[in-house]
Amino acid sequence: MIKVFSAQDYIEVAFWGNYLEEQGIACQIRNDFSPKELSERGGDEPWPELWLLKVSDELDARKYLASDPLGIKEQAPWNCSYCGEESDGQFAQCWNCEQKRNI
Repeated sequence: MIKVFSAQDYIEVAFWGNYLEEQGIACQIRNDFSPKELSERGGDEPWPELWLLKVSDELDARKYLASDPLGIKEQAPWNCSYCGEESDGQFAQCWNCEQKRNI
């Protein structure tokens, strides 16, 4: 087994774990304590970690972890065809006039 990812937010670790599983890479989350367990332990616990079950999957896993599966980071800003205002690429409608983006 090999650790490939860790974050303070369990949801982020779970997202990447689910994504890797969808790609056929078996993994396991460690240090996934509930809030109750954390308070009983004193609260100073390590962050959740994502571990691969097979070391041979490390290269592929790191490639997927560096990717943008939601497609948010690489979308360029766009100008509204109705009012001309610029909106960030991840938005489907104009922030100013609320017209839908023409793709």
